[in-house]
Amino acid sequence: MSAAVRLRSTVSEAVGGLPRQFWWLWTSTLVNRLGGFVVTFLALYLTGDRGFSPAYAGLVASLFGLGSAIAAVGGGVLADRWGRRPTLLAAQLGTAASTAVLGFCQDRAAIAVTAFLVGLASNASRPAVSAIIADVVPAEHRVRAYALNYWAINIGFGVSAAVAGLIAAHGYLALFLIDAASTLACAVVVFVRVPESRPESRPARPVAAGPAGADPAEPRVGLGTVFRDGRFMALVAVNLLLAVVAQQGSTTLAVDMGLAGISAARYGLVVGLNGLLIVVLQLPLTRVMEGRNRTGLLVASALLTGWGFGLTALAGGSAGFYAVTVAVWTIGEIMAAPTMMGLVAELSPARARGRYQGVYSLSWSLASFVGPAAGGYLLEHAGGRAVWGACAVFGTVAAGAFLLLGRRSVPAGAPAPADGAAVPEAVAEGVTGPAASVPAATAANA
Repeated sequence: MSAAVRLRSTVSEAVGGLPRQFWWLWTSTLVNRLGGFVVTFLALYLTGDRGFSPAYAGLVASLFGLGSAIAAVGGGVLADRWGRRPTLLAAQLGTAASTAVLGFCQDRAAIAVTAFLVGLASNASRPAVSAIIADVVPAEHRVRAYALNYWAINIGFGVSAAVAGLIAAHGYLALFLIDAASTLACAVVVFVRVPESRPESRPARPVAAGPAGADPAEPRVGLGTVFRDGRFMALVAVNLLLAVVAQQGSTTLAVDMGLAGISAARYGLVVGLNGLLIVVLQLPLTRVMEGRNRTGLLVASALLTGWGFGLTALAGGSAGFYAVTVAVWTIGEIMAAPTMMGLVAELSPARARGRYQGVYSLSWSLASFVGPAAGGYLLEHAGGRAVWGACAVFGTVAAGAFLLLGRRSVPAGAPAPADGAAVPEAVAEGVTGPAASVPAATAANA
């Protein structure tokens, strides 16, 4: 078989069998990320262009993360109650407006407040997007769908990071305005082409209500139910550790490279390698990962992520060495992202997907609040070696936690709950099952 035929076969297997709604959502994601300049360059803009300290840049990034944390839970609840589509549209319109305003802010307090609003608006869309994918994509294709959506994010990120460095050399305002315009275009695509996908729920009623044999009412699922789901919350906690490490790539890494004398253009090219590698490797690696032991995948991803950032301590002023470290932790990211997203979808009851995705997203939001502040403080007061050494430690701890979760998993073949709901593979096999999915939830989750 020729290389061209093999390539066509690989692409066909990667993109085939997914519904039209997914591809319009994928397109909107790509459009948004192609103009996603601000978050990547915010720390460099504040320290290099505006002359603020690394600690202040970390504070602003943390306020962005605080807004994201609030939006993660709020956006998930709205996606379940109000609907996926209206939540997504409102979040995108709010993001476009606040991003444009941020570009004109001059006062320190105004910058901080507006960054908080950008985080609040932008992250409210994440639970809705993840819930739509789980709603419209068949269970057996979800991991692949999440990988493809992540692929779109990083196609946009790779292009935008490289281009933004060149644009920034002539002034940062254009970055804010183009970012806002791309988000607005994303909202237009969603408005025109992405329909509402929220499952219709039946209201809860007393057990005695209705004739014998009638379909049972849908159980209510609130945020308290999600937070009491021990296995799910353990995964969220481990993801928080890795997310704190990953946040250093768009905040502390930029400042560290700037202090090492590396220009904004070179930083854009180095960090853009992350997106480029994901574009090139995400689909083939996803095929390799299918059917593999999930615990092994998560352990390997945690070690690659933590120690990839840890190697940054040895980079000195070499942009090439920084690029090598980016390549290492990018492989870990490629392995972790679709595996974790598929696992979250499996653990989520259909009518509470927004809440579950929101709480999972909360780990990333908390990390974007804690990570930049901690990284900026350590960098300023203890130096880069302390930051990157801590990243290696966090990655190692996360890998150990994944191993423990895998060993404590419920044995495969455990009986279904009394209510008749099937046990999802993620629950039946903990984090040790293959990266496929079954759309069900335990009674404890329901």
